[in-house]
Amino acid sequence: MKPRLFEALMAKPNEQRELYEKLKLEAEHPFLKRYAQMGVKEGFFSDMAGALGRMHDTLVDAAWPELIGRNIITVMPTAEAMERFPLDAGAVGYRYAEGAVTRVSAKKPTTVDIYTNQLAEASDEWTREYLEDATWNVMSKAVDNVGMALGQNETETILALYAAVQAADLATGAELAGGGLVASWASLLSLHEAVRREHWRPNVLAVNEMQLHQLLNDDKFVKSVYLPSSETDIAQGTIGSVLGMKVQSSTLVPNGTMYAIDTRVASVMLLRRDVTVEDWEDVKTGKYGVRGTTRFGAGILRSKAIARMTNVKQTMT
Repeated sequence: MKPRLFEALMAKPNEQRELYEKLKLEAEHPFLKRYAQMGVKEGFFSDMAGALGRMHDTLVDAAWPELIGRNIITVMPTAEAMERFPLDAGAVGYRYAEGAVTRVSAKKPTTVDIYTNQLAEASDEWTREYLEDATWNVMSKAVDNVGMALGQNETETILALYAAVQAADLATGAELAGGGLVASWASLLSLHEAVRREHWRPNVLAVNEMQLHQLLNDDKFVKSVYLPSSETDIAQGTIGSVLGMKVQSSTLVPNGTMYAIDTRVASVMLLRRDVTVEDWEDVKTGKYGVRGTTRFGAGILRSKAIARMTNVKQTMT
């Protein structure tokens, strides 16, 4: 779920729109003031609204390649501080009379509460003197850097969610052993079978870049993921699909660890406020800057829909 760009964001009332409307009035903030001045000088926009739009879109474009975590979890927008998800234990249908409708009966479901109280944040700071001399290229690059750091922060939070699942709660009731060997077609079959054994269907394979390159050295894997370039996204670490699983790679996934996940049921990320750019200042120390934030909540719903393999070799050969 890619964050919306500024024009789409401002089309409907929401928290981000309210924040940006307030920022338009803060024309004296050193960073925003300089950013607007240099942007107008370069001919990129003509007013503070245009400056905010350009800053937001720059932040989104820089953050998106790093928001890999959103590809390995179900993302749902929300305006609530908490949502309660029922976990059905299983339902059985009974046909109790010829021609009658089917009555559904099930055990009382358990629930999982997910609170949108997590914050991914990245920021940079400058002195007033530095801002007074900063060029457009310098300021645009600074917003880029904040966006990249924000994307990494959010992705690390989601990966930590999966890493925290106890081995006994995973598919098959244990971690799968990599045996100190390189990732191979056999590794993928083991991960896929582990989730299928629990009656779920894995749709994402999350691996470190090292394990991805190990797999690219396996002919069976290469032939299985052969796809036209239009179906790959190298910037997002997506190279295709294998055994019904989209292959998602990132250096943020621990080297030597591989995941097979049915993201439809395994976990959820509730997005309260998507990628937002804000100003901040500390008048006492004379520091000013810009920060990017995302407010969300994430939780595990069905841990048995997650298979984790560890102790995979951490070098190419």
